[in-house]
Amino acid sequence: LLGHLHWDHTYGLPFFRGGDRPDAVTRLLLPEQHVDPVELLRRFMGPPAFPIEPDLLRGNWTFGAIDEGVHSIEGFEVLAREIPHKGGRTFGYRISDGVGSIAYLSDHGPAGAMGPGPDGSGPYHETALELCDRVDVVIHDAQYTADELPDRIDFGHSAAEYAVELGRRSAARSVLLFHHDPDRTDDEVDALERRLGSPGTPNVVAAREGDTIHLPDSGEGHA
Repeated sequence: LLGHLHWDHTYGLPFFRGGDRPDAVTRLLLPEQHVDPVELLRRFMGPPAFPIEPDLLRGNWTFGAIDEGVHSIEGFEVLAREIPHKGGRTFGYRISDGVGSIAYLSDHGPAGAMGPGPDGSGPYHETALELCDRVDVVIHDAQYTADELPDRIDFGHSAAEYAVELGRRSAARSVLLFHHDPDRTDDEVDALERRLGSPGTPNVVAAREGDTIHLPDSGEGHA
């Protein structure tokens, strides 16, 4: 499931190790834009910018579009909702197998699109709360801090403090801070995690490449 089609969310597709195998089966869905999905992907993936087009990827790839609403996909219930982000239709997703659940809100820019909200980082709007409602893990854009956001209000991203408060308001168990600013060092990310983490719910963790997230296998588990 692709949230949107900006370069930093699509250039990795040809190098996705799980799909780049002759025996792999990959079903790729992106937000409905009333343009053939393969044609949209060819705009960045194909000669002269790249040596092959999407339908020449190794393995069995299929491409489709998804619109807002509830969908049954590969045994999962997927809720897709449009969220504010500059420069193209962007979806947030809530994915559940009936036991564990994840909300994914990448590149979420409520302050720039909807105003400052109660604390200056954007409103905790109905769509965001619906996607995150009581999930085990919220994976959320945290590119800026609340102090940095005013100078970047139109860039289409969130403050880390917003992500944590959204998790609290939606009674999520954990918040995974993701989409770190490229200029932020590892030490600075660690400091942000320590500053925003606190005992209780939600548990706040900075996303790290290679991490494994264990969802509960019963109503008693923890993310």
